[in-house]
Amino acid sequence: MPPRKKSKKPPPRRGGKPFEAGLGRVPANYQPLTPLTALERAAQVFPDHTAIIHGRQRISYSDFYARSRRLASALKARGVKKGDTVAAMLANTPSMLEAHHGVPMTGAVLNALNTRLDAVAIAFMLQHGGAKVLITDREFAPTVKAALALLKKKILVIDYDDREFPQTGAKLGEDYERVLKGGDPDFAWKLPADEWDAITLNYTSGTTGYPKGVVYHHRGAHLMGYGNVLAGNMGRHPVLLWTLPMFHCNGWCFPWSLSVQAGTHVCLRWVRAGDIYAALAEHGVTHLCGAPIVMETILGAGAAEKKDFAQKVTFLTAAAPPPEATLAAMAGQGFEVVHVYGLTEVYGPAVVNEWHTAWYRLDAGKRAALKARQGVRYHPLEGLAVLNPKTMKPVPADGATLGEVMFRGNIVMKGYLKNEKATKAAFKGGWFHSGDLGVIHPDGYIQLKDRSKDIIISGGENISSIEVENALAKHPTVLFSAVVARPDAKWGETPCAFIELRPGTIATAEELIAHCSATLARYKVPRTIVFTELPKTSTGKIQKFALREKARKLNKPV
Repeated sequence: MPPRKKSKKPPPRRGGKPFEAGLGRVPANYQPLTPLTALERAAQVFPDHTAIIHGRQRISYSDFYARSRRLASALKARGVKKGDTVAAMLANTPSMLEAHHGVPMTGAVLNALNTRLDAVAIAFMLQHGGAKVLITDREFAPTVKAALALLKKKILVIDYDDREFPQTGAKLGEDYERVLKGGDPDFAWKLPADEWDAITLNYTSGTTGYPKGVVYHHRGAHLMGYGNVLAGNMGRHPVLLWTLPMFHCNGWCFPWSLSVQAGTHVCLRWVRAGDIYAALAEHGVTHLCGAPIVMETILGAGAAEKKDFAQKVTFLTAAAPPPEATLAAMAGQGFEVVHVYGLTEVYGPAVVNEWHTAWYRLDAGKRAALKARQGVRYHPLEGLAVLNPKTMKPVPADGATLGEVMFRGNIVMKGYLKNEKATKAAFKGGWFHSGDLGVIHPDGYIQLKDRSKDIIISGGENISSIEVENALAKHPTVLFSAVVARPDAKWGETPCAFIELRPGTIATAEELIAHCSATLARYKVPRTIVFTELPKTSTGKIQKFALREKARKLNKPV
């Protein structure tokens, strides 16, 4: 036999890494993510479905899309380009929903302003954010006029005149409807060149010093569109009542989420019990969002304000977990409460208390304990952990060891505008540091215990202000409570409770102290009780920094 020829070596691989199919990312297989495509799709598939209800006004999806494109076209004609900032000082009206789409269609960044702030704060945000245009409701004309006078540079102003709820404020610029009329309803907007491009700018509440500007990107906003649908159990054509301010974390991104399921936005200019019940009965509202104060508004409605409604309504609430009594009362009124948690820096809610059916069979006390937990990560969030902030190692999942709650993923902000130092500090170690202290339970659910600055250290022992507040909330007379540290010569600090009572009820300090003593360790029981109306932010959060200052000035226990 002739000698066997040696086999040749395989030819060298060309074209880079395995599984690369040659061209890489091309338009046929890759498009940047943006929430704007959800509105485009809804207008194509459900053009005649009602997208927005505002008073007697009804706007279909085809008109919603056309009006948003008109706004984009008109802004571009006025010199707005990619990377510019367009500010909006608007109530929960159709114009705010249109701004959430029309502004980013130009490549510009929407800065939704907190309508309850004063002129100095508004002027700072306009200046710091570099606003080129301001769209403002006439209701806020006095504040806006004063803010504009403080600016170093003039900006273009567009007035929104609410025909459904006319306002008497001065006109400061062009008329919104005339601006839209001059825009092109077929404006050929483009996808962002990069899904990492900024889409909105939101300012934190800024309890001390100047607020920080939190920058969101198209990718995160797109993913939140789906995340909210899943967390809120939204089926086809949900109906959302706007009890949450759209300026707050862009309304938790729900202005974009509803288009995913072609839902209906029911605008609510003012959050009032009668208007809420009227919308529930008339429009078949299926979802609403807000702080616990909105629940109190609903439960405190008078007999003349209440109306019957047949549907089950999902209420997504953030901040402190509602007391069991409140949950029971809401259930009795036809609401199912979903507890969520997040911060401005993570697009609003990024954690949800996913409820297990088996938990309904538990007694009230155990259900309340489970409801008190913030829960697990949203679907679009890649990482949620409780870490030791010094070692960056996970704390034991024992429901007791305290650590800092941290986030990582696509629904974490790009960073703080013009504040590299604060951004680096927030992202230290590859995680976003929330500043919230909590524990993680064996099943992976997290539970907040306090803000790092709110923890009370008494005689060397850590006291969670949230734990004490939860105990106080179980007393039938307590509407709101806030517990802060009060300096003490012997113990260093002791708990001081500020209490806002329910209307028409009476309680004494001794009664509330005895109530807490029944469920809390002795060192955790408030030494001081102060009855007062609690100071709150524009989104309903209690301003503990103001209460800490009051506690420091107290001369003796009340």
